Amino acid sequence: MGDHTKRTAAITSAGIRIASIIFLRWVALPPIGPIIYTLFAIYVPTFISAYFTESKYEVVDEVDVVLKEDILNKDEVANGTTDEAIVVEEVDVEETAAVVEKPLNPIGTLLKGTPSPNSLLLTALTFLINAACVAMVTDMVYSPRWFHPSHDLSFARVGYVSDTEAKLLVREPDQLKMPITIQVHIKDAQPPFDNPLWQTVGSVVSTTNETDYTAVVTIPLSHSKQRVYEWTTSNNHSGEFTSAPKPGTMPELYGGKFTFLSTSCIVPRLPYNPLDHPLAFPGMKHLAKVLPDLGAQFMLFLGDFIYIEVPKRFGESVENYRQKYRQVYASPDWPAVGQNLSWIHVLDDHEISNDWDKNSTGVYKTAVDPWHHYQTAANPPAAKKVGSQGLIARQGATYFSFTQGPASFFMLDTRSYRSKNSEPFDSVNKTMLGETQLEDFLDWLRRPEQKGVKWKIVASSVPFTKNWRVNTKDTWGGFLVERRKILEAMWDASNLGVGVVILSGDRHEFGATSFPPPKDGKWPESATVHEFSASPLNQFYSPIATYMQTDDEDVELKYINSGNSKFGAITIEKFAEGEQSSLKYTVFIDGVDKWNTVILSPESAHPAKTGGSFWDRLRGL
Repeated sequence: MGDHTKRTAAITSAGIRIASIIFLRWVALPPIGPIIYTLFAIYVPTFISAYFTESKYEVVDEVDVVLKEDILNKDEVANGTTDEAIVVEEVDVEETAAVVEKPLNPIGTLLKGTPSPNSLLLTALTFLINAACVAMVTDMVYSPRWFHPSHDLSFARVGYVSDTEAKLLVREPDQLKMPITIQVHIKDAQPPFDNPLWQTVGSVVSTTNETDYTAVVTIPLSHSKQRVYEWTTSNNHSGEFTSAPKPGTMPELYGGKFTFLSTSCIVPRLPYNPLDHPLAFPGMKHLAKVLPDLGAQFMLFLGDFIYIEVPKRFGESVENYRQKYRQVYASPDWPAVGQNLSWIHVLDDHEISNDWDKNSTGVYKTAVDPWHHYQTAANPPAAKKVGSQGLIARQGATYFSFTQGPASFFMLDTRSYRSKNSEPFDSVNKTMLGETQLEDFLDWLRRPEQKGVKWKIVASSVPFTKNWRVNTKDTWGGFLVERRKILEAMWDASNLGVGVVILSGDRHEFGATSFPPPKDGKWPESATVHEFSASPLNQFYSPIATYMQTDDEDVELKYINSGNSKFGAITIEKFAEGEQSSLKYTVFIDGVDKWNTVILSPESAHPAKTGGSFWDRLRGL
């Protein structure tokens, strides 16, 4: 009985420690938490029972063996009558049984997690190791909810910034601070052309629980040139932002380079450190260190801003979802990356539920309530309707488009309209975008851009390549017919003199892929589409490679799986003195520049018009 109890304690102890290391330092899978608590519930009584039932003593048998030899024919040997001595061996065996204290085995006790009957100190220490594992798991899972619900969070952040306006999202639950006024001025103003004075540009009269006490103020930017603006609110928030270069023009700042960032996927306090704040994001610290040197215009965040079920789903109410958003913005690491940088967002599954493919049914409407208040409200304009010549926005769309400097952007919604992931990969009716979004997206791809716009940037929450071999059905690899239709439209775009680049996330790895047109097709090699998929900003990564090229359709350029924090910096600038443009992609892993590449925009086969009628010029053709 005693041996069985001790063995059970040892097995459960090993399970607690291994599971805790996985949960705290690698991946906080929701099922692991209950497993750890169950193992601890078994461990405690077996540990106590083993301590009190195991004897402090053990029986030690001591055996003394004495060998005696005697010569029987001593006389004969002595007088020389014989040369051969007859030897007789006599063995005396004496056995003594002794009861002694069991010797201490400190290393074995601490490693196995089993009690030592002769040492209360070792017993306590080995128990405390397992108790500490459970306490740290509890800290990671419950401390944000218990101690940081962030109901009273007050903050302001910069959303979409164009050349004419900027959106500022404000959250303030304290109505005694109303109305909130917003002021801006040009930083490092250059008189007489710049006005250095602070100007009141908007206000928030009140906030209500209907929007979780958030409001958006649109700030008009009257200066015709690109400038850095400082902003402040009457409820003590401040920061700065850079106005965007006009569509078709290169930036006047940052050496004429247009730079923006992309990444996705954040979970607080992973890898776990007991000394970190419960809402800490180590990946944001990595980003904050390099951000001042990048000259970034904005962060294009590609989904999974929250993980509703990680490390534990506490419910499916609106408040459960809202709290997750508040906790990100309440993080002590947020201001360093969010006060002075525009963030714009696309939707992915963990803002709703893992691998979401149920459209707007079920928990969808509850889940997107805070998404709209915290993200959509401060996002770029909704994408333009097909057939509207790029002039009329699609009302109620959850996908977005805009143009800044040398690039036009389309931010896809890959969750709200998709078919079931379980449908055949090559089904002709299977869709990720839905009919309306697909039409609007294809229209954007086919639409000529105004002079100076050399790139079409597609933001997709999930990878476009089919090279990721784990859960391929949730990526574009599971929607092959629609993917092919989009690829052909992307290749067609090269005839307009623009390069197409896809930015994605979701995989918690980095992969760079090219999609060359068929060798015997109608498109030149310069029509090749490129994808850069970088994530997470702060989450687990797979130690086992999951990306693999299997054909010539999706060509691997670079793959890196390691690193808890990954983000990409995209820099566009003029190429030499010609009409082409270069795009440099750099991936940062755990804050270090790990890899980069440069691609060129194709030369236009059919140059876009630069004159024409008033309506042509208005459309940018």
